[in-house]
Amino acid sequence: MNKTVEDLANRWLNRRPDALSNIESRVLQSALDRTTISKDTNKAVAFHQTFGDRVADTIARIGGSWSFILGFIAFLILWTFGNVWLLTRDAFDPYPFIFLNLVLSMVAALQAPVIMMSQNRQTERDRIDAAHDYEVNLKAEIEIMALHEKLDELRHSEIIGMRDEILRMAEQIRRIDEKLSARSAS
Repeated sequence: MNKTVEDLANRWLNRRPDALSNIESRVLQSALDRTTISKDTNKAVAFHQTFGDRVADTIARIGGSWSFILGFIAFLILWTFGNVWLLTRDAFDPYPFIFLNLVLSMVAALQAPVIMMSQNRQTERDRIDAAHDYEVNLKAEIEIMALHEKLDELRHSEIIGMRDEILRMAEQIRRIDEKLSARSAS
């Protein structure tokens, strides 16, 4: 049986072919061609990343880790300990730690936008993944519907075959009954 995208759209999606989205048309064509639709979206995203994107992702990955947080806490403790107790008179940054506050402000001012850039890219990756998941799920649903259709056709042909077999057997029983009736009458 020669099927087309239009046939499948009407039968399985209950839509006219001109009402299909590009994704739905591609999925239906994939079902007709018996090809896979899944792909590694990470490769596609990695291929389009710039050097700045990779740097921002690395900074976000490091800045959002426990090792960075614990290391930064250790740095702050060393800074304060060194400036309060060790260097007392010749302290590099005495008690209100103005220079430390300046450094922390600059780190926060630079780190926050970089992390936000990374989050925006992650959101875009999530959108791509969600669209791909939709395609794969739609293809799976269509394949399941196709399997149900095939099973229904098999069951229908089996029932027709059983009916024909029953009719054949009934005809044989009728002939046997006629023969027996003819013998008993003679």
